[in-house]
Amino acid sequence: MKKILSLLVLSTTVGYAQPNKFSLDKAPNQLSLFADGFISTPINERDFAISPDEKEIYFTIASPRSDFQTIVFCKKLKSGEWTKPEVVSFAGMYSDLEPTFSADGKTLYFASNRPVSGTEPKDFDIWKVTREINGWSTPVNLGAPINTAEDEFYPSITKTGNLFFTASYQGRGIGREDIYCAEWKENKYQTPQPLDSAVNSKVDEFNAFVSPDEDYILFTCFGRRDDAGGGDLYISVKNSAGKWQPAKCLTEMNSKYLEYCPYVSPDGKKLFFTSTRYNPVKSFTTKTDYATVRNLSSQSLNNQGNIYWVDFEIVRKVK
Repeated sequence: MKKILSLLVLSTTVGYAQPNKFSLDKAPNQLSLFADGFISTPINERDFAISPDEKEIYFTIASPRSDFQTIVFCKKLKSGEWTKPEVVSFAGMYSDLEPTFSADGKTLYFASNRPVSGTEPKDFDIWKVTREINGWSTPVNLGAPINTAEDEFYPSITKTGNLFFTASYQGRGIGREDIYCAEWKENKYQTPQPLDSAVNSKVDEFNAFVSPDEDYILFTCFGRRDDAGGGDLYISVKNSAGKWQPAKCLTEMNSKYLEYCPYVSPDGKKLFFTSTRYNPVKSFTTKTDYATVRNLSSQSLNNQGNIYWVDFEIVRKVK
């Protein structure tokens, strides 16, 4: 892929006058932290979803080592400002993460280790909630054939209802962790099938965003020869025959750290993803003090997850 470093130079600020007053209208031409100090903060943020009307933002916050994760959201006010992030009504007790909307915005899918019955956490399954007059419904487990005794992660739903997700099934996939698709047919999900070798490989593929029309897929892979180290973003597109083409590494988006949880806005123009990239401080030119060292952990770029965004149309032009 051709280098376009002049366009995609990492920016650590977005230049908004107020951290809770930002616009989703147009993504920057340069890869940038999204809403630095408001959405992207010193804590661990990951994955991202926008309601079809772009008046709600959902994402996940997690403990430093992701032992606990929960979904939070912000709403856009008439003034143009956004409400402060707060935990969604159906979350806060178990690890809930990776929200994604149906095309009509009436259903939100997510991964969770909440129990189907009882109070003890279980393996991760795909769940959903639906919009009601007073908010979200009680979560519903999608059940078989989607969920199993193993973990299922990162749902992505298309216009036809097909569900893509990540799983590590012994003897069913191509590699250690693969991307699966459960076709929605005859008003029910069919048995999930792993995507072919154009997407999956013998290593780890995970966290796939599939476009609503299923014409491209974005995902993370760890362990390929052309990756930069920590786990990188890749893209595969369908040809005229409806077949996935060999995935290409989005070189300009990646670093030696982990890039994952890709997501494209409902208008198809803005790419968001999570990255743990940062600029480590290994020494000082003069003797430092306690406050200075402590402040290193109080900045957004501290090796925890942050949300980045960029104009997706620019990314797609890179060949």
